[in-house]
Amino acid sequence: MFAGFQKDQCHVNGVDISYRKGGTGPGLLLLHGHPQTHVIWHKVAEQLAEHFTVVAADLRGYGDSSRPPANDHHTNYSKREMARDGVELMQALGFAQFSLLAHDRGARVAHRLALDHPEAVQRMVLLDIAPTLSMYAQTDEAFARAYWHWFFLIRPAPLPEALIESNPELYLRSVMGSRSAGLKPFTDEAFADYLRCLKLPGSATGICEDYRAAAGIDLEHDQADIDAGNHLNLPLLVMWGAEGTVGRCFEPLKEWQKVATDVRGKALPAGHYIAEEAPELLLGEVLAFLR
Repeated sequence: MFAGFQKDQCHVNGVDISYRKGGTGPGLLLLHGHPQTHVIWHKVAEQLAEHFTVVAADLRGYGDSSRPPANDHHTNYSKREMARDGVELMQALGFAQFSLLAHDRGARVAHRLALDHPEAVQRMVLLDIAPTLSMYAQTDEAFARAYWHWFFLIRPAPLPEALIESNPELYLRSVMGSRSAGLKPFTDEAFADYLRCLKLPGSATGICEDYRAAAGIDLEHDQADIDAGNHLNLPLLVMWGAEGTVGRCFEPLKEWQKVATDVRGKALPAGHYIAEEAPELLLGEVLAFLR
């Protein structure tokens, strides 16, 4: 995986962010989702590196990045802090401006990054999410059953952490394998890396804190932007899986049009894990938009 890429860590914003970097050209930051790592991009990274300097990073709390301690207001895992990690990482690598391709939790970080640092982001692609605030506000039984982990992970410590740590592989298979495609999209090598990282000390805390922040301080930040009339003012492409929960339970394009001024989007014939289920389709859409 990631032929021609170098793996490294960079100390930014008080944490060590692990990343792989490859290619030449304009900067492109890739951000992954839960419960995975930057490895989700292994089927598309080398092709993207033919056109961009690709930086595939592990979010704080995930992969081989730092797992800062929890605090009462979950600020250490707010999307604002995760976004600052990404901006400072790209600056440290020589990119004052860059584009973003992000999935799931990483797409929520990217949303906040583009709001807080609009001067840094040129174009952005978000995969299989609607805005966090709109998803919580419109939660119904169908969504709650499909995305049960949203409500499990935000329970007070230490219960969710203890249950995940008791059997990390069962948790990984339960979350990833319960989607429309099951476990078929994941190569043995990729799955092994997801499991290795989930077993690292502090991983369960990092995951839970990410979700606790999303259900608390992140909603406050999002509402403040809405109240102030702040919108995403950059070219934005949103795509979601036609077989996934987000497209069934929400109207993603409509929701993004409420918070962005230049947005287009479509469903792709896949489930939630688009980069691993439909890499060639994703590459075609992303390269046409970003170039």
